[in-house]
Amino acid sequence: MTKFAILLASAAFISSPLAAQQTQPAAEEQGGDHLHQEQSQEIVITAPYVRELDLLSGRGVLTGTELVRDIRPQIGDTLVRQPGVSATSFSPGASRPVLRGFQGERVRVLTDGIGSIDASSTSADHAVTIDPLTAERIEVLHGPAVLLFGSQAIGGAVNVLDRRIPRAVPDEGIHLDTLGVYGSASDERSIGAAADLPVGKRGFVLHLDGSYRKTDDLRTGGLILSRRLREEQLEIAAEEAEEGHADEAAEARELAGLRGRLPNSATEQKTLGGGFALIRDGGSLGVSVSWFNSDYGVPSRPGAGHGHGEDGEEGEDEEHGDVPVTIGLDQIRADLRGEVNVGGGFIDKVRVRLGAADYEHIEFEGDEVGTVFTTEGMEGRVELVQADKGGWRGVTGVQFFNRDFAAIGPEAFLPPNHTSQLGLFTLQEFEIGEIGLEAAARYEHSAVGADGFEDRNFNAYSVAAGASYRFSPQVRAGFNISRAERAPSAEELFSDGPHIATQAFEVGDPNLRKEKSWGAELYARAETSRYRFSASLFANRFDDYIFQAETGAEEDELPVFQYFQRDATYYGFEAEASAQLFQAGGFRFVGDLVTDYVHASIKDGGAVPRIPPLRFLGGIEAQSNKLDARIEAEWVDDQERVAAFEAPTEGFTFVNASLAWRPWGKRRNATLIVSANNIFDVEARRHASFTKEFVPLAGRDIRVSARVSF
Repeated sequence: MTKFAILLASAAFISSPLAAQQTQPAAEEQGGDHLHQEQSQEIVITAPYVRELDLLSGRGVLTGTELVRDIRPQIGDTLVRQPGVSATSFSPGASRPVLRGFQGERVRVLTDGIGSIDASSTSADHAVTIDPLTAERIEVLHGPAVLLFGSQAIGGAVNVLDRRIPRAVPDEGIHLDTLGVYGSASDERSIGAAADLPVGKRGFVLHLDGSYRKTDDLRTGGLILSRRLREEQLEIAAEEAEEGHADEAAEARELAGLRGRLPNSATEQKTLGGGFALIRDGGSLGVSVSWFNSDYGVPSRPGAGHGHGEDGEEGEDEEHGDVPVTIGLDQIRADLRGEVNVGGGFIDKVRVRLGAADYEHIEFEGDEVGTVFTTEGMEGRVELVQADKGGWRGVTGVQFFNRDFAAIGPEAFLPPNHTSQLGLFTLQEFEIGEIGLEAAARYEHSAVGADGFEDRNFNAYSVAAGASYRFSPQVRAGFNISRAERAPSAEELFSDGPHIATQAFEVGDPNLRKEKSWGAELYARAETSRYRFSASLFANRFDDYIFQAETGAEEDELPVFQYFQRDATYYGFEAEASAQLFQAGGFRFVGDLVTDYVHASIKDGGAVPRIPPLRFLGGIEAQSNKLDARIEAEWVDDQERVAAFEAPTEGFTFVNASLAWRPWGKRRNATLIVSANNIFDVEARRHASFTKEFVPLAGRDIRVSARVSF
């Protein structure tokens, strides 16, 4: 708990200049529901020193009614309707965002600008320790300037904002948010609540939140196994029948025809958090403590079995194939956020953000403890925010990260290891008439060490520059270029062993070099009262790109997945548009469209594994003050550009509909949503998923969601 002590000591240090400030809350922070009010305003990212970051040309936000409608147990599945976003969808209990085809160590998942400090980037079966039920706002950030959040954000970042550390003093005596969800596909029962309570008249605010979610095994559309696995099971059935093994043949045929419920996919999740903040004209200071607990099943590939490599009583390896694998996860976390308005001169504000967490999850094999994963980490950043000087503004800061990771048990595929990073960054923006210029730079030193291996040290340098032109107050277009570097992670360097949850033997390479890339992007944005449009064309050229691929070999009766390093290229596009079509009967009829595509290749190695295919998502919505009705269709293409030993994925079409009712209108935060997803109950799989061949997406899912704020 040393890191928690450091965090609390930092709080005491930062609070000293605040004590002398006045007690009246800052005008821009007044209002108990300011996050909801931001829906119609500019997108303001976590680093709010720049009101509009053109360098962050790809950006999206999920809040209000849209967030309530799309909310799912894991953050990855919550965001899949956003442009450029897919999900790993490993299981209903573990799904991380995939941004522009990037996942794992190239996508940062943040809570209020600080990493989730869990093991979700270590492996696809590990859950993200952020519950969307407690989110007020979720931001999806693309582009080179997200490197301000770390070199691991080269593919983008997802930032989840909650009120765990209050940002404003409620106007009312107490501000309360509640959210309840029921989903038929997994018999999901979810409830979340948050309360903010002002204490006295000196700008002191208390916060408390909690959530609970329980789901049964997921009901899917169509067959559980992919066509390839069904054929494999039927071949096994024929062989067993020929050898006279009737029971084994019947079991294989039953697996091939399995449909309906996805075995071992149930989840149960609980969270609890509390915090306080002192909010005054001269700044603010807040601290929070939270607990995250999740128990979820890990569906297994049919026929997957392996030995621990230890002789049993009769001298044979102990087999573990049909035993269900579940994960029990716990995280305790503390956070601090502080801001001091120094005023005048060159520096306007100083911001501090710290987070520390103790994380543990256990992979159970039936009732037996298999492997235990532990992480103790701390991350922090200090930002010096410049005053706006005639169109010149920016921020300069320092960021650090430390993580101690250990895996203990018969399938500890990764030795105990330590990672430390120290980064220096700056972002500068200039406005000269209708022209906007931006420049960003980051230096990051990383030290990665593991038991039994030589320590590795890396110095990574990243720079970015961009320019844009404002054709009118509503229309802007521009471009940016970047040169970025990323140090390999401990998982990429030191993995060497079986991992039961992913059912793979994972092998790293301790001699990996830095990953380097050139990036370029063209973008355009337009927004008026009647329409909204944004589009981006992007490309990345990687030197020494690090990737994991199946080799075709087997070790410990598991397929070997090894980390390699070669040059690679990514390119693609994403776009979204919305326009008011007509008005009738008191409703505005709005049409919208989202599309995205990524093409990724490895030099002399074919396609990059698990790249999402072309997608279109279009809908028509009737909107009024109290009632919104929407119908939409999502078409996902086949993915036939696959890596070696990777199976193609058939496309699918979802048809969804929803009805949102606000009984007291948009100015009062009470919303009831009834939605029908995958209405025609089609079989669907995400190509970005490690488990797509035996973990399909949900079938027909009738959802009822209610959110009330007062």
